[in-house]
Amino acid sequence: MKSIFSFILVFILFTGFAQQKVDKKDLDRLAGYMSGSFSSEKQHDADTANYYNIRLKMIQIWNTDKDGYWFYVEQAVAGKEDKPYRQRVYHVSILNDSIIESKIYLLRNPLQYATKQSNSILSGNISKDSLVYKNGCDVYLKKNGTDFVGGTVGNGCESLLRGASYATTEVTIQKDLLTSWDRGYDKEKKQAWGATKGGYHFEKKEIYTLK
Repeated sequence: MKSIFSFILVFILFTGFAQQKVDKKDLDRLAGYMSGSFSSEKQHDADTANYYNIRLKMIQIWNTDKDGYWFYVEQAVAGKEDKPYRQRVYHVSILNDSIIESKIYLLRNPLQYATKQSNSILSGNISKDSLVYKNGCDVYLKKNGTDFVGGTVGNGCESLLRGASYATTEVTIQKDLLTSWDRGYDKEKKQAWGATKGGYHFEKKEIYTLK
């Protein structure tokens, strides 16, 4: 069953693309790309009507685990880093020989982990008991040269924000740039939230060394 699912997933996501195999070295490289602090300030300055000035942080946690990489992730409007509007935990691992999977988790009582308020993230105080799995929101990534490209599949990622019914994500991860396009849609498949012109461009501003 898993092999059938993987075949369908590959077909849906990457029809028209040559499949490139992924291994542990690719996973390590992807984790290095993801780890750090990022900013959309340049994009915001060029198009203030369509893009906010957003700060993004991805911090490795639970580095002793051998089942891939775990990241604490937060996004906040610049100047409001003490109250991030999105906080998640990602678990990034190899799904099969051509796809890397990122499972998405919510946090119970998330604001206690905001990095502007507390050093609890860096001191490892998040426990796996505090996680709530976001079913249907997994992100699947394919290697494209030295980059990684992918997103969610279908409409199974529930979102109730601003009248939405479900959300989708498209993402490209490069060495110093992460492009992410998150959108919410209502039951009639009309866009309810998210950028309309294209994804947010997050430039890496600070590198966090993987442990």
